[in-house]
Amino acid sequence: MRIAVTGTHRVGKSTLIESLEDRLAEYRVVDEPYLLLEEEGYEFASPPCLEDFLEQLRRSMELLEDEDGARNVLFDRCPLDFLGYLLTHEESDSFDLEEWLARIRSTIQTLDLVVFVPIEERDRIQIPAHEDPELRVEVDEKLAWMLLDDPFELGVEILLVHGSRTARVTQVLARLGRG
Repeated sequence: MRIAVTGTHRVGKSTLIESLEDRLAEYRVVDEPYLLLEEEGYEFASPPCLEDFLEQLRRSMELLEDEDGARNVLFDRCPLDFLGYLLTHEESDSFDLEEWLARIRSTIQTLDLVVFVPIEERDRIQIPAHEDPELRVEVDEKLAWMLLDDPFELGVEILLVHGSRTARVTQVLARLGRG
């Protein structure tokens, strides 16, 4: 399967992927666009600007397109992550969703499953003081709306996971028929 793990920052996406990688030896992990861009020398603003999220969106779509047809892949993030950040960014008025939506939809539809890791009642990960907790919540709410309400008719299966790391892994493995 082609699986993407999505969610706002510091909800445990990478931790979940690491745990799944240990249990799904035949799967290959594709790192999140931020890390790949950083390795290539892209310099992000602090805090990230609209162009930073657009660049990550572009890269995320490229990753899905480059891997189209490849099986047994775990993607750390997908285009919807960056769409969530773009739609909640203070400069979101200058982002033209219609310009991007067809390509976002077509790349998302190459996935077999999107695993959504939401913010839970009791945060499992400590948020550094320099990070904007309101942005984190806004992105989480935007992702929940896009994934669970499906206003863009993405037509991809969503698995909402919750609980401890072990519980989340168990939920994904059960969905894969390995529970």
